[in-house]
Amino acid sequence: MYNTAYKTTEINTADRVRIISLMYDGAVNFINLAKEKLLEGDVAGKGLYTGKATAIIGELASSLNMEAGGEIAKNLKMLYDYILDRLLYANLNSDKNSYDEAIRVLNIIREGWKEMEKKQQASVKPAEVELSTGVRV
Repeated sequence: MYNTAYKTTEINTADRVRIISLMYDGAVNFINLAKEKLLEGDVAGKGLYTGKATAIIGELASSLNMEAGGEIAKNLKMLYDYILDRLLYANLNSDKNSYDEAIRVLNIIREGWKEMEKKQQASVKPAEVELSTGVRV
């Protein structure tokens, strides 16, 4: 109960770069839960958590500003499409390796956002982040 309230407060007061970072954390968490359900033989649970991760990645993809983001936004879009493909394949084929691949790619992107978050906390303005990444924050 308190953990949920804390997370809600954290999300409500977080800057937009932090929110995107939390979305990556959530997607990785849901993929890990989907893998657990796969190993337990829980098909419904696997599908539920894969769907949650897919929804987060879809939301991240839809937040891209393709005009302002240029090449970076295009590359992120391709990576998101790849992750979504891996999640679909993993869910349909009960393939743990595809879940692992999705997590691997997400972690690479997530580390970049964590680094931006640190820099922003040091002084980067949100508008500068949008211009440099193509993501509306």
